[in-house]
Amino acid sequence: MTAQLDTTAVVLERPEKVKLDRLTLPPVGEDEIVVDIAWSGISTGTEKLLWSGRMPHFPGMGYPLVPGYESVGHVREAGPNSGRQPGEMVFVPGARCYGEVRGLFGGAASRVVVPGNRVAPIPETLGEQGILLALAATAYHALVMRAGEERTLIVGHGVLGRLLVRLSTELDTGPPVVWETNADRATGATGYEVVHPDSDDRKDYATIFDVSGDPNLLDTLIARLTPRGEVILAGFYSERLSFAFPPAFMREATIKIAAEWKPDDLTAVCGLIEAGRLNLDGLISHRETAARADEAYQTAFNDPACLKMILDWRA
Repeated sequence: MTAQLDTTAVVLERPEKVKLDRLTLPPVGEDEIVVDIAWSGISTGTEKLLWSGRMPHFPGMGYPLVPGYESVGHVREAGPNSGRQPGEMVFVPGARCYGEVRGLFGGAASRVVVPGNRVAPIPETLGEQGILLALAATAYHALVMRAGEERTLIVGHGVLGRLLVRLSTELDTGPPVVWETNADRATGATGYEVVHPDSDDRKDYATIFDVSGDPNLLDTLIARLTPRGEVILAGFYSERLSFAFPPAFMREATIKIAAEWKPDDLTAVCGLIEAGRLNLDGLISHRETAARADEAYQTAFNDPACLKMILDWRA
């Protein structure tokens, strides 16, 4: 095994200050692997909060840090107890291998050292679309939390919202309604309706998934529920959430929080993809080389037409 390696990584030195830096990696343990990253995705949810400095207190929070939890690459070296083999293509949900530079979430680098049991093998045919597995697993995790399958509303038509639609349509009997206020994001629907909230007067939704991250929407969403309906919070919120009690009381509303996806969720969506039941086409809208990381982050966070930006590390 190689005693010492280094990597080129995206380092967020402070809010709105991104650079590429060369970092030293630790020695590789017997249960660890080295992965050469091919592509990594930029999250417009949690990573935008890190980039803007609005991320609330979170374990491991602090600058400088390496962001990213949507990476795909090939195993370069594998420890004897890692359970992995050199050459395997794997999904990497982040890494913590940068010494004094924090790994939150640590996947935006050309090479990482991670425990073998932290990654998931994926087929070569998935290619760059493998970076979407974290969001697909997040959508699946939220979807299986709901109590019923009828009259579903999804708030937000970004990548997570679109994956919720695709999974809901595949697993259920009919497509949901989607709310979107941004005209650029409202396009691209096939087989379901994307509407502005002002043009929807329904108040009988059994389940509402909020993936907008807007902390001020709860009262609006509760008002659209059927009695004993539920709101599932599947976004990430930088501010405190609150709601008026009487309307929620009258409806006996349920509010659920969809936490981070679990390994079983990832296994489930990989199975759906391999079976041809979950299509990931059309969700990656922008690509940049890793050398242009600063420009890529600016575009990902400021261009409403950017659904998903990926960094290409292969150069």
